[in-house]
Amino acid sequence: MKASETIAVKAAICAAIVPAVVLFYRTIVHANSTTVALTFLLAVLLVSANWGFWYAAATAILATVAFNFFFLPPLGTFTIADPQNWVALFAFLATAVIAGQLSERARREAISAIQRRREIERLYAFSQRLLMLENVQELLNSVPRHITEIFGGKGAAVFVQDRTDVYRSSPETREIQTEKLQSVSARGEPVFDAPNALAFVPLRLGVRSVGAVGLSGTILSPESLDALATLIAIAIERTRAIENVGKAEVARENEKLRSAILDSVAHEFRTPLTAIKASVTSLLSSSLDEASQHELLTVINEEADRMNHLVEEATQMARLESKQVELDRQPRAIGDAIDRAVEMDKKIIASHSLKIDVAENLPPVAYDLELVVNVLLQLLENAAKYSPAESPIHISASESGDKIMVSVADRGPGIDEFEQGLIFEKFYRGKDNRYSVQGTGMGLAIAKAVIEAHGGELSVVSQLGQGSVFSFTLPVSSHNVALQTHSA
Repeated sequence: MKASETIAVKAAICAAIVPAVVLFYRTIVHANSTTVALTFLLAVLLVSANWGFWYAAATAILATVAFNFFFLPPLGTFTIADPQNWVALFAFLATAVIAGQLSERARREAISAIQRRREIERLYAFSQRLLMLENVQELLNSVPRHITEIFGGKGAAVFVQDRTDVYRSSPETREIQTEKLQSVSARGEPVFDAPNALAFVPLRLGVRSVGAVGLSGTILSPESLDALATLIAIAIERTRAIENVGKAEVARENEKLRSAILDSVAHEFRTPLTAIKASVTSLLSSSLDEASQHELLTVINEEADRMNHLVEEATQMARLESKQVELDRQPRAIGDAIDRAVEMDKKIIASHSLKIDVAENLPPVAYDLELVVNVLLQLLENAAKYSPAESPIHISASESGDKIMVSVADRGPGIDEFEQGLIFEKFYRGKDNRYSVQGTGMGLAIAKAVIEAHGGELSVVSQLGQGSVFSFTLPVSSHNVALQTHSA
């Protein structure tokens, strides 16, 4: 319904109220003039409370005229015989007008209170959404959309001084001009264009302006607009602070990682170099028998192999991270990799009792034999290094859905829950064994990267004092095989 039609309907209802009251008291219920006056007054109050003062004033005037004509003697005329009735008539009119004004004021205040409450609720909802964002770019892209969703209107736009872009709720929001946003941000004063339902408010932190926000198609109170702008400014500073803290934390972690790498590499290379240097010095400085020379040469050979292994680990880790490893995937039984790994590691695991449990009729798996063997070697060496001598090591393989699962279980000291999420990170070594057991902390990281390159997962289940079970899966699905054969 149009506004003009609404006004006409309300005016007609106000005009009909007075005749209805007159008809009621003239034909149905006969009452004294006081009762009639109170009824008219009640009608005026109801009209004022619902539609405003001017409708109530018109109703009061009509009610005064009807009260005089129909209920004050002499009836049927506008003449008033008794002077006291003049007083009563004007008292009624004044009371009706004043009561209408008071009712209208109460109505406006109630509407204003409801509006303020709704705006506070919307501001709270808006602040909750801002708290969920911790990235400046994401925040600036999301804020205009959140404004239109929560506060309504055609659109919104945000401008920040240290950025060239204007972030809009939609590409069609062009009535909010970029030049106007920049001007408001520079001046630090709000601008309102009521005829076009536009509002521009600076984003202020104290006395400093950091940008501006523009709204179109909705009218908010100045207080709400100021609160909205302040919330956005605080959110921008908050996300920037979080990003700065994150960058500082990353820098600290990088520095710690760099120190750990240098320390680990220096330690691991120093040990074989020391052994090689001592052996060569002994060979050069004295005359030794053939057996002693052979022993020293064996030490040199073993330590040189160890240094070569360290270099190979670092090279392989770098190639896996840069996706430069070509997988030579061929359909094979998983038992082939287990048998080869056990054969290659038999010296290391010689002091442990080994149990191999491979389920029958396992389907072949497409995998790179050399890389998967290296994964098993790493798991077997860890089981041997971290478990007491003579303790058992159990290798098992079984089918799990469309994957083959291979597990290596030991009876070592176990890994606490906190470290279980860290042991697959590069250069991380257990806090209780990092100085007592040799290693660079790259073995499990390499193993994890190899298994993930095959489309599988490497995981651990452990309990302190009971040992650990390292498991990895390899997919047997022909779809996965086709996708990942020769993948980087």
